[in-house]
Amino acid sequence: MPFAALKAELAERRARDLYRERLVIASPQGARVTVAGRTLVNFCSNDYLGLANHPALIAAAQQGAARWGVGSGASHLVAGHSAAHQAFEDAFAAFVGKPAALSFSTGYMANLAVVSALVGREDAVFGDKLNHASLNDACLLSRAAFKRYAHNDLAALERLLADTPARRRLIVVDGVFSMDGDVAPLSELVALAERFDAWLYVDDAHGFGVLGDGRGSAAGLVSPRLIYMATLGKAAGAAGAAVAGESELIEHLVNAARPYIYTTAAPPLLMEALQASLRLIADESERRATLQRHIAALRSGLTGTGYALMDSATAIQPIVVADNASALRLAAGLRERGLLVAAIRPPTVPTPRLRICLSAAHADDDVAALIAALRELEHA
Repeated sequence: MPFAALKAELAERRARDLYRERLVIASPQGARVTVAGRTLVNFCSNDYLGLANHPALIAAAQQGAARWGVGSGASHLVAGHSAAHQAFEDAFAAFVGKPAALSFSTGYMANLAVVSALVGREDAVFGDKLNHASLNDACLLSRAAFKRYAHNDLAALERLLADTPARRRLIVVDGVFSMDGDVAPLSELVALAERFDAWLYVDDAHGFGVLGDGRGSAAGLVSPRLIYMATLGKAAGAAGAAVAGESELIEHLVNAARPYIYTTAAPPLLMEALQASLRLIADESERRATLQRHIAALRSGLTGTGYALMDSATAIQPIVVADNASALRLAAGLRERGLLVAAIRPPTVPTPRLRICLSAAHADDDVAALIAALRELEHA
């Protein structure tokens, strides 16, 4: 019976501490959220600059709704591509230093669109083993030969590129790895792409807005082979994604990327909010300075403890633990103390961990409270 099999699978997930449960958040995103009637300090959110509830974004969205309405009404190639979409795409391209850009409803959709539009059965795509699931799915669905290399192992990637006879080659990589928090060696990857006649596609979901004066992990890199994607529901504080590259590339995506062609355009009001977000990212560098201070404080505050911090200088600060039960026990202990931290377990990651996400919206006292709670729980 199909439902009996589903019930058995769910029971097994619970028994192995792999069951995932959704939280119901009863407040806007911010440094504090309301869950089940309690206010918790939020160390789960990817709202790294604290823009998700910013008055400027709210006002831009309200004004956008008043001007454009709510829905876009159609796909981009029919009647859904508004002047607001075009204005945001132009602004995003200029901000990240590329000739042109294209907006998408989600980063997942952008990854599916770009990879499947660039490579197919006769081609090869190369991916870091710690890439985000959406990149892996895109590579598999493209039907290209999918070759994975050990994390940040450039020598292994070079061997794969040299040994692969393919019509087209595409390297795909996270700019900042979402579960480890470390940064890809993008300048070296660009050099390999140029040497082996390949494209390099960077999913900078966790670097945009935070690194490179807000322009992301690829800031300062110049190559026509570089394709840059930023998701806009994290540091940008809104939703959606944008892909930037050469004008010919963007024209090709408009004509060949099925997830772009065959979906309704995002609401124009979102594009108005995103333009406001770009201005804040550019103008308010103090947000990044605050975030860096929190990162340094957390790492310093846990020095000398038994916690296994990973080698991350970004807002993502994972603590690897022994097993799933330990991750859940620590997360529960933190929640009892008013702190919300996610316990991430397989199959999302190979090793269970707490994934601490810091934000410019946090106060120094919030980070201090997290450090104190972790130190207390270490000996509980």
